[in-house]
Amino acid sequence: MTEITGEVLAINGPIVTIRLPGVHNSEQVRIGRLGLMGEVISLSGDEAIVQVYESTESLCPGEQVHGLGHSLAVELGPGLMGNIFDGVQRPLNTLYAQTGDFIARGITIPALDREKRWHFIPDNQLSIGAHLSPGQILGQVQETPTINHRILVPPDCNGKLIELVHSGDYTVEQEIAKVRLTNGKVRNLQLFHRWSVRTPRPYLNRDHAVQPLLTGQRILDTFFPLLKGGKAAVPGPFGAGKTMLQQQVARWANADIVIYVGCGERGNELVDVLETFPQLTDPHTGRSLMERTLLVANTSNMPVVAREASIYVGVTMAEYYRDQGYDVVMVADSTSRWAEALREVAGRLGQMPVEEGYPAYLASRLSAFYERAGRVTTLNHTAGSVTLIGAVSPPGGDFSEPVTSHTKEIIQTFWALSKELADARHYPSVDWNESFSGYVQIAQQWWAENVDTHWQAYRGEALELLAKSDELARIVNLVGPEALSSLQRWTLESAGLIREGILQQNAVDEIDSFCSPEKQMALLSLILLIYHQGVQLIEAGVPVQQLTKLPLLAQARRLKSTYSSAEIDKLKEFQQTIQTAFNKLRVEYGYEQAA
Repeated sequence: MTEITGEVLAINGPIVTIRLPGVHNSEQVRIGRLGLMGEVISLSGDEAIVQVYESTESLCPGEQVHGLGHSLAVELGPGLMGNIFDGVQRPLNTLYAQTGDFIARGITIPALDREKRWHFIPDNQLSIGAHLSPGQILGQVQETPTINHRILVPPDCNGKLIELVHSGDYTVEQEIAKVRLTNGKVRNLQLFHRWSVRTPRPYLNRDHAVQPLLTGQRILDTFFPLLKGGKAAVPGPFGAGKTMLQQQVARWANADIVIYVGCGERGNELVDVLETFPQLTDPHTGRSLMERTLLVANTSNMPVVAREASIYVGVTMAEYYRDQGYDVVMVADSTSRWAEALREVAGRLGQMPVEEGYPAYLASRLSAFYERAGRVTTLNHTAGSVTLIGAVSPPGGDFSEPVTSHTKEIIQTFWALSKELADARHYPSVDWNESFSGYVQIAQQWWAENVDTHWQAYRGEALELLAKSDELARIVNLVGPEALSSLQRWTLESAGLIREGILQQNAVDEIDSFCSPEKQMALLSLILLIYHQGVQLIEAGVPVQQLTKLPLLAQARRLKSTYSSAEIDKLKEFQQTIQTAFNKLRVEYGYEQAA
């Protein structure tokens, strides 16, 4: 095949106009003497507009352009887990070894190690002459001690198996099978295949998500649940704790695989993630968290167009592991920086800006991205899911800005972070007034079957108490606490117990960092018991000051870090302490008959 070449006509930052006969939309091209990587985004006859993933400094009109004949694609196969890639799936460790601290332009490095050998075990049910359908499992490779990598027939491959290797060690480029396609041609299959990042991977059908994604964070699991295969957003201003919350989700979530995409974030924040994750221990296996994690790093000083591509690179790899039957969580930090990349490219193309300069297609691009989440039946009839959690960084914490407002209309779970709570050292700083979850009714079924039938009632009562407390706090700020009745003061005290004893959680405390669903319900039921016992005594005439002096209130605040998730029985024994303390007050005020 003769390679088609063209030339550069004009350069406008990352946007380059070229003349290249026969080029296709979305095709990848190599530009100039450095071989800069780009993608065609607009066509007009033989002329095309290309967005370039690398800096175009020193590029001149007249330099050659080469079409590669395929769109931006990722390599999917063993070797992804535990790796760190840039926005176009180049392994950063290999880049660093070859080019040092700064990435050289035009460098091409395969995503997967071509030298490493993997022990491939073919499916013993396959025989020569068998029909292979898209997504079928050819065999398996033990990618990490915790991830069994299933080698799949590519989604665009359909035919009869005419050759299959025996168990053995193979590189990703060695042939492991030959398939005679339905058109008569023979296709060689390897341990990996490529897939376009702009094209969602196919599946048989989408299922209804039924299982909650348990994160071990009380305010998320108990109050604003997210389901496996669901869509969530974490909006919050700078300093509100987005990165810490995402790390907690990545570490503790009951998912098989975690993909973290740092999209346009500050270099120091991303370095913290890259240094911290390899040191974390997977609480489910006791091994390194990186054995089930892969990272995509694209900092704010990297080319803006690569930032836009990094989101699609991450979600395509997530879909690949979903197709193997795994539950995958992808965290994108942040979609605001991705949207800013869209805005910059649109501006350079001269497209009409709408809200705050963003292009008119911002909402549709966000919708298309989040639509790739879901729990599905894969082509090989297994169940897998992709859960998308997108961080949003609204300027000044303004949730009415376009990216946040459009995202809010698309997702089902909204974990709004508050700068005021963060400044008060209340972490996670999830604002219970701004946040919501559309999965409560489905989650209720799981909680009722597996933990406690009272989950929804307790959750609703606690949120109601918090809402009443916020109203009363405004009254106190205006006229002082003397204006409140005893019952209202007890409501304030009880809401404070919920905030400090349940909603606050210490990510660096060995006991409190993770809270099982059983422990969450035990804590919530104990604090609501304290509230109800107090209401009874206040209605009987006991002064509220006597209740607020009870030592058990301070003990209740410390329960979360006193007993681990394995000590539920000891935690439930605190109920007797509550009963004893309130009965003592009943006797003291002559109400022992109500005990």
